Amino acid sequence: MTASAADARRLAAASLAAGDPTGWFEQLYAQARDGQAEVPWDVAAPSAHLRALDLPAGDGRRALVVGCGPGRDAEHLAALGYAVTAFDISATAIDLARGRHPSSSVDYVVADLLDPPVAWRHGFDLVLESNNVQALPADIRARAITVPGTFVAPGGLLIVLAAATSRVDSDGSGPPWPLTRAEVDAFASDGLRPISITQVDAAGTTLPTRWQALFTR
Repeated sequence: MTASAADARRLAAASLAAGDPTGWFEQLYAQARDGQAEVPWDVAAPSAHLRALDLPAGDGRRALVVGCGPGRDAEHLAALGYAVTAFDISATAIDLARGRHPSSSVDYVVADLLDPPVAWRHGFDLVLESNNVQALPADIRARAITVPGTFVAPGGLLIVLAAATSRVDSDGSGPPWPLTRAEVDAFASDGLRPISITQVDAAGTTLPTRWQALFTR
């Protein structure tokens, strides 16, 4: 296990024990800002699995990035021509994203996936959920899975990228807690239907099998 993964698991365990399943995200970003921890997903390049989708030009269509962190995927979509809103539950993560991309067209906002703005309902042509739900424990995961689809406009696209369960840590610890096929299928809620659900190779990573799922309304 890398040091950054250990930091995330240490803070997640403490947060879960305190009955706060999402508070560790802010703690992790705040400690990383102060040089006391590392964020394991804070890497320079946009997600390789997002780039592999070879999305068409956005042409000003609205996109929403769930749990955007430092903004690498949000900036990728903006570069494709989407009008991007990107949110994170961590205010420190949003400050980091804004600081790293001071001239960005992305609207970075603090918001909670489990209590999103009502105005976002059916409001986006493209919604990206990448690796967020897999960081949530079972007792709130089922609820969280139903939310990203509510953001998708008629004719829009939901992209779900997540670790799959074909290989998990031997002790079952997390985060991440890889998603089952049934959990991925459950993203097809609120009138969405699946376009494709596949497992893709991510050789060389800690969890080398991943879901790539596309849904539309």
